[in-house]
Amino acid sequence: MNDQQPRQAIALSYDGRHTPTLSAKGDDELAEMILAIAREHEVPIYENAELVKLLARLELGDEIPPELYRVIAEIIAFAWYLKGKRPADFDPQAAPAALPPLLNAPER
Repeated sequence: MNDQQPRQAIALSYDGRHTPTLSAKGDDELAEMILAIAREHEVPIYENAELVKLLARLELGDEIPPELYRVIAEIIAFAWYLKGKRPADFDPQAAPAALPPLLNAPER
C-alpha cells in the first residue's frame, strides 16, 4: 500500500486587473507537466501543499475565493518582485516586515 499523497499542482492566471483564476490543475503526471511548463516559461513556482489542496477544489476558470485574496496577492507580489517587476516608487527599506526577507534586502 502506498501511503504517499499524490503530487498535486495548480496554475493561476492573473492579468493584473481581474481576480486570479484557476487555469490548470492535476495530480501526479499531470502535475509534473504543469510544473515543467512553468519552468520552461520561467514562471515562479510556490510550493504549499495546503494551499494547493484548497485551490484544487475549484473548477478550471473559477476565480480564487475572497478568503484567499491576501495570500494569493502576497505570492503574486513576491513572484513579480523576483522577476524584477515593481512599482517605480517602490522602496525596499519601507517594505513591511511581514514580507519575505529577500524583499527587505538591499539591492545590489
